[in-house]
Amino acid sequence: MSMTTVERAASTAPLVEVKNLKHVYGKGGGAGLVVLEGVNLTMRPNEIVGLLGRSGSGKSTLLRSIAGLITPTAGSVTVNDMEGEDTAHGVAMVFQSFALFPWLTVLKNVELGLEARGVPAEERRKRSLAAIDLIGLDGFENAYPKELSGGMRQRVGLARALVVQPSVLLMDEPFSALDVLTAETLRTDLLDLWSEGRMPIRAILLVTHNIEEAVLMCDRILVFSSNPGRVIAEIKVELPQPRKRLDPAFRSLVDDIYARMTARAAVPPAREGAFPGTGLGLALTHVSTNTLAGMIEALAASPNNGAAELATLARELQMEADELLPIAETLQLMRFAEIEGRTIRLTPAARRYDAADVDERKQLFAQHLLAYVPLASHIRRVLDDRASHQAPATRFRDELEDFMSEPYAEETMDAIITWGRYAEIFAYHEDDDRFSLDDPA
Repeated sequence: MSMTTVERAASTAPLVEVKNLKHVYGKGGGAGLVVLEGVNLTMRPNEIVGLLGRSGSGKSTLLRSIAGLITPTAGSVTVNDMEGEDTAHGVAMVFQSFALFPWLTVLKNVELGLEARGVPAEERRKRSLAAIDLIGLDGFENAYPKELSGGMRQRVGLARALVVQPSVLLMDEPFSALDVLTAETLRTDLLDLWSEGRMPIRAILLVTHNIEEAVLMCDRILVFSSNPGRVIAEIKVELPQPRKRLDPAFRSLVDDIYARMTARAAVPPAREGAFPGTGLGLALTHVSTNTLAGMIEALAASPNNGAAELATLARELQMEADELLPIAETLQLMRFAEIEGRTIRLTPAARRYDAADVDERKQLFAQHLLAYVPLASHIRRVLDDRASHQAPATRFRDELEDFMSEPYAEETMDAIITWGRYAEIFAYHEDDDRFSLDDPA
């Protein structure tokens, strides 16, 4: 039987429409933290869409806005059910942390959503048993979460989402808490169920910071920037399923996404001693000095010999983009590396650092820290100018909070304390939260 005009329109009508969404997390006594700004998204039937970006880019906030768990500050979110009507029941969510009730059996955990909707007990049991069987946990209906592996617990979370028969399945980093092999198995099983049309859903929206995972699973990927979260690229993945990680086209797309995610952070040429357009408003990521040194050494060693593709480096070091990129960008900030597209390359200063002994490394790090990280030179200048050579750390936190939220200010302070101690340009005393020049050489 051919589809009617109405049926055909319903089959292609948007399932989710997000228009100009903005979300601000409040900050007492001052401006809030803008997490998302100007985000637009349209989801249609029969697609898996990935939201890809680093921690703090607002991906999970967007997902929770679509789920109705939070109300955005501005913009609109419309979710349509299978009849095209606006409804909060058009979505269900799978969380990273499993979110199971430990005192309930697998069956009772899966039944929860149906019970909340007033579905009669007999119907709840029938639908829940079918969902448990679908995701491969038949036989574990009476088990408790403590008796299950991490992968099994996530399968229960998936069954609990599927049993309410949503139009759109929202997944918030559903594989990140699992070991590599378990995550791969669950991804494969989910894709098999999707491709076979066995799940009672019409689309999937997946939050991830794993680039390869996004390319493996998604038909379309939205790449987010951070501070605030904005969509900086939309990428269609036209590779046939099942996809192979070693396929040259797959690898090329992964490399291209790495380049897009680092392009925004590229540092333009600057005069010596200056970092353009940032000043004290530059938020820092707390990366340990051991990690920075280790990355320099890994890049300097064979087979990299000073330069590597970011995606290749991530595979070699078994790191995800969310781990690798902050390290690479910190090295770039301090002029120990340059990021050009998808490639990271050591500078001559990093080559000297790699060849130096411990004391020489500290001296070189101190020079770059004072030259290229404005907060470090600001703290040192204040300490030098004061007769006591001391200053409360709260003074600098308050200055940072003129530019950024309290959490970002706190992480920036943690980073500068770690780097400053290593470089011996100042001392920090945790007991009374104070900087001084007591200890530097």
